[in-house]
Amino acid sequence: MGELILRRRQIMALGGRTVYEVKLGEEYLMSSLFHISEEALADIGLKALSGTGWDVVVGGLGLGYTAAAALKYEQVKRLVVVEALEPVVDWHKRALVPNGEVLTRDKRCVYYNADFFNLAKKAGFDPDASGHRFDAILLDIDHTPDYLISNSHSDFYTAAGMERLKSFLKPGGIFALWSNDPPEDAFLDILSHVFERAEGHVIEFENPLQQSVTENGIYVAGLH
Repeated sequence: MGELILRRRQIMALGGRTVYEVKLGEEYLMSSLFHISEEALADIGLKALSGTGWDVVVGGLGLGYTAAAALKYEQVKRLVVVEALEPVVDWHKRALVPNGEVLTRDKRCVYYNADFFNLAKKAGFDPDASGHRFDAILLDIDHTPDYLISNSHSDFYTAAGMERLKSFLKPGGIFALWSNDPPEDAFLDILSHVFERAEGHVIEFENPLQQSVTENGIYVAGLH
């Protein structure tokens, strides 16, 4: 998939602000300069839940912002973070990235070094129990449902892929997906046919480098 790079640099135009960036080949995967929408993925997804003792999956570790935002909820009993790239997990365990120490010290957080999309086709996301069902699945790996890091992920975003994913959710469970672009009708239609409710959210944030407003999207689908 390409060379994996963790880079730390100071941006003089922003007063020497330290920024962490992750690249895979020529693709920028994550920057600590922009994490509002990654945190919103956890907030929007988990606020749709009720009760307590939540069992949550985060697909894609990145710089840890979604996972760290999820752990702020006392209702979270366990958080399984599925990450295919072993060095990314190692960065967090060694506290080389902003949220590494927070995640690694929290006993509710479990790192699972595996391919999320392969797990979605097979036994599910629990490293200890095949087929285990979760209260929420929060996913931030591909750029959008049709702009993928790997073509091998494409069947996940079909109706059949969503049906498989739904089998790993408890009644009342939530699937939430981050997208680099605002939500699109085509994928919302797929979610609406598979889940009992589906909606899209536009997340706006300032881009201080371009002095402009950027928009990301969050898809949320749920079961009754």
